[in-house]
Amino acid sequence: MCIRDRSGGGAERVLSNLANYFSLNGYKVILICLDHEEVKYNVEPNIIVKTLVNRGSKENKFSRIYYALVTFAKLMRVISKEQPLCSISFMTSVNLWTGLCCWLLNKPFIVSERTSPHYTLAKFNGMTKWIAFKIYSKAKNVVLPSKSMSSSLRSIPQFEHLNNLVSIYNPVNVFNAPLKNTVHHKPFVLSVGRLDHDKGFDLLIDAFYLLNDPNIDLLISGVGPSKYLLKKKVAKLGLKSKVKFIGFKRNLQDYYVRAEIFVLASRVEGYPNVLVEAMSLGCPVVATDCDFGPAEIIKHGVNGLLVQLEDASGLANAMENLLHNPTLRSKFAANGKLINQTNSIEHIAEEWEKLILL
Repeated sequence: MCIRDRSGGGAERVLSNLANYFSLNGYKVILICLDHEEVKYNVEPNIIVKTLVNRGSKENKFSRIYYALVTFAKLMRVISKEQPLCSISFMTSVNLWTGLCCWLLNKPFIVSERTSPHYTLAKFNGMTKWIAFKIYSKAKNVVLPSKSMSSSLRSIPQFEHLNNLVSIYNPVNVFNAPLKNTVHHKPFVLSVGRLDHDKGFDLLIDAFYLLNDPNIDLLISGVGPSKYLLKKKVAKLGLKSKVKFIGFKRNLQDYYVRAEIFVLASRVEGYPNVLVEAMSLGCPVVATDCDFGPAEIIKHGVNGLLVQLEDASGLANAMENLLHNPTLRSKFAANGKLINQTNSIEHIAEEWEKLILL
C-alpha cells in the first residue's frame, strides 16, 4: 500500500485504517511512504513501514529531479523484492509512481483518486495526461471515493474511455471512546480539515460572523498553508475571542460529541471523512453541496442540511436553524449514526478485498 506520507489528511487516514484491517485479518501488509513527514496516524505493529526519501523543506529544480529518480529506483526495488499480491496507491502523484513501477514489473495494482480530478489530472499537460491514462488503464481498477467522481474523471478527454472505474466509499474511522472531560468552556460549532482554500474556512468564518451568536464559539481543527490568512480574517472581523484554531487533534471524538453542530464549508471534496466521522458520533451536520461527496452522504432534512456552494448567508441561516432547533438536532444525530452500518470498516474493506483478489 502506497501513500505520500502519514501526515494528517483524509486519504492518509483511510489508507491507515484499511492497512490495519487487512493486517488484523491475516494479510502481510507493507506500507510504503514516498516521503518522510510527521506521523499522525499509527498502524498495527505487524505492518512493515518503508519510507523512501526525506525531501526536507527546501527544494529546487535539481533536487526535485534527484528525488524523483531516487523515489523511482527505491520503489522499483521494494516492489520487485516483496512481490505483492496487489499494490494499492492513494493520490495522483503516488498513483503515477506506483502504477508505472508495477506496470514495468508486470505486477497487479489498484490506484485511487481521492479528490476532484479537475484539480489533479486535468491540470497536467497533454503528454502527462496521456501517460497517466496509460498507467490508469493498466490498473486492475481506478477506485473513486464517490460515485459522482466517475463522470468528472471521464469528462477529461484523455480519460473518457477509461473503463475500470469503481466507487468505494470511505469507512467510518473507529475512535477510542470519548472522554468525559470538557474540551471548551462554551458551546461551540466545530469544523475540521486542512487549512487551505479548497476547504472553505474563509466562507465558514464569514458565515459565523453573519450568525452573530454571542453564546457560541467556532473551533477549527487542522493545519495548512492558509492559517495565517484565516487568522488575519478573524482579526479583521473582530472574532479573535470567538474563533479558535486548535490545530491537529488526535482526540477528535471528544470534540465531535460535545459540538453543538459540525459544519463542512468545502469548495471541493472527494468524500469528506470528517463529515462521516461527525455523523457517526451523533453530531448534527451542515455541509456545502460541493463536488464531491456531501450529497451522497447527506439526505437534506433527514440526516443533515445541504447548503449551496459559496453561499455564506445560506450557511449562516442553516447554522442558526439547527442551533435553535433541538428537535431537528436530535433527529439528525440519530439518523446520522446509521452511517456506522453503511460505512463500517468491515463492509468497506470487503469491497476492497474483492478487487484485490479478482
